Amino acid sequence: MVAQAATTEAMPLLTPYRMGQFELAHRVVLAPLTRCRSYGNVPQPHAAVYYSQRATRGGLLIAEATGVSATAQGYPEAPGIWTPEQVEAWKPIVDAVHRKGAVFFCQIWHVGRVSNTDFQPNGQAPISSTDRQITPDAVSGLVSSKPRRLATEEIAGIVDDFRHAARNAIEAGFDGVEIHGAHGYLLEQFMKDSANDRDDAYGGSLENRCRFAVEVIDAVVREVGAHRVGIRLSPFVDFMGCVDSNPAALGDYMVRQLNRHECFLYCHMVEPRMAFVDGRRQIPHRLLPFRKAFNGTFIAAGGYDRDEGNKVVAEGYADLVAYGRLFLANPDLPRRFELGAPLNKYDRSTFYTQDPVVGYTDYPFLEALEDKNESTTDA
Repeated sequence: MVAQAATTEAMPLLTPYRMGQFELAHRVVLAPLTRCRSYGNVPQPHAAVYYSQRATRGGLLIAEATGVSATAQGYPEAPGIWTPEQVEAWKPIVDAVHRKGAVFFCQIWHVGRVSNTDFQPNGQAPISSTDRQITPDAVSGLVSSKPRRLATEEIAGIVDDFRHAARNAIEAGFDGVEIHGAHGYLLEQFMKDSANDRDDAYGGSLENRCRFAVEVIDAVVREVGAHRVGIRLSPFVDFMGCVDSNPAALGDYMVRQLNRHECFLYCHMVEPRMAFVDGRRQIPHRLLPFRKAFNGTFIAAGGYDRDEGNKVVAEGYADLVAYGRLFLANPDLPRRFELGAPLNKYDRSTFYTQDPVVGYTDYPFLEALEDKNESTTDA
């Protein structure tokens, strides 16, 4: 027991950390994960079970990507936060997480062209920086409709949708918001030069391509305060037809835009795609320049396990580490890391299904497995 306590004390992931006004007890963060179980785009009571299962005192949870408007939708049964009904539905979910002593942020997004007319109001075309359609994805089967290029004068309205969603998130009780600026969704469709083919003030140069994202950041910060705002960025990631010819320059520019806001809370950045070296997955660890440039809390994500997470925290590469699939399948992930316990395996086939239990709230806790094993032994 003494040896275990010493190991726990030395584990970097389990050390406390002050993130702005928030006192975190450990550095294991629940990453935002699309779960497709908010029927009619309204969060459901089973989400309170899901998130509170993964909540610990002093832990940080980031809710699944949540739409800022009716045009923001691109996945079945994804939640929104643009209507009073949605705000009210989020309140008991946030309360359940807070009762466990955790910090809860809402990730706000707009999918842009990663959608089709079935998800759009009145069957209209999805909106984007461009009118170029995404190539159908053979793996996921995702087929997006040809988008409509936003007119310059329409962009301010989308910026205001993000501002309004941020205000609604605070009204629902969230501790803050994370702007989704990653993975090929609307902000990246403007930021990355493979998707942005505009010739107005929102296209061409790096500054112009980032203008929309910067305006969203500025509006959200003005609305709820920089101390309540984070952002997720993925400059190196090639996803949904969004890749940039100079991702290092893109990431550096965006980080410096964040620094314009004193006390901007955190930058949550995704590693480049992992490589296989000697049969093992290897994280590229190319985020260090951004970590050094950013003034606030830096969260790293992208294929981390317990050992890699401990390593990057110990080395100062990241302040916090976000876990997605491992946390999805292991609601008590920090505890399992503490004990060096085996992890449940995730079931990829249930990631995006709509069942309120299977693949959602039915992953067992360590104690339940131990009780089951004891019962089997007793029998």
